[in-house]
Amino acid sequence: MREFFVYIVKCSDGLYYTGVTNDISRRIQEHNSGLNTKSFTFRRRPVDLVFYETFNDPYSAFRLEKQIKGWSRRKKEALINRDWDKLVELSKNYQLQGKKKGKK
Repeated sequence: MREFFVYIVKCSDGLYYTGVTNDISRRIQEHNSGLNTKSFTFRRRPVDLVFYETFNDPYSAFRLEKQIKGWSRRKKEALINRDWDKLVELSKNYQLQGKKKGKK
């Protein structure tokens, strides 16, 4: 059975990049080698792997990647730190903010 990884790297400028791969070691090496000069991480090397989650289903992995890419920095950091309470709190606050905006 194949494995898929959703991962977050922290770039040298402090920004986060989220991706999906089927070979986490190879992918981090690719980010740091700078093979693709047009990639987000090319001018932000080196990158450090700060989070990954393993999946057997590629669709679940791609779904989580897309979800994380839409998150705030604070929410990504809660995930990286595996601070589940903070992650839930930030999710609730975001939902409440959206409802308040909708009432105007």
